[in-house]
Amino acid sequence: MGFRRLHRSEPPRVDLTPMVDVVFLLLIFFMISTTFVETPGLTINLPKSSSQQVKEKAREVRVYLRADGTIFLDRQPVELSYLVEQLQSYGERAADTTFLLMADKEARHGKVVQLMDIAKNAGFTKLAIATEKKQ
Repeated sequence: MGFRRLHRSEPPRVDLTPMVDVVFLLLIFFMISTTFVETPGLTINLPKSSSQQVKEKAREVRVYLRADGTIFLDRQPVELSYLVEQLQSYGERAADTTFLLMADKEARHGKVVQLMDIAKNAGFTKLAIATEKKQ
């Protein structure tokens, strides 16, 4: 009995399509099952300005004022009396430190002026008011 030998000119191929399908399904599964945690932040709508931007100084105190009048010192809500104490604790360092006021555009003008006055009385000579760049 004679068996014929089959000669193949092509090497055997591995079909990658099922593996790509599985990887794609795993990717979709992990994208859907992943929960994204949003860190709560301060929502402040800064007024628009076309004036020159000042580079951020290394020594600065950031005070935020929301539209509802809530005051934040370095992202922590504070009462006005506590803010006065903290600003006065800077002492002589206040002259070299920038007081950065980030007030919402809907905030009351009187409250903004009050915060600026508190900073001046505490010895801050450099005052910056944050704005967003006009488009």
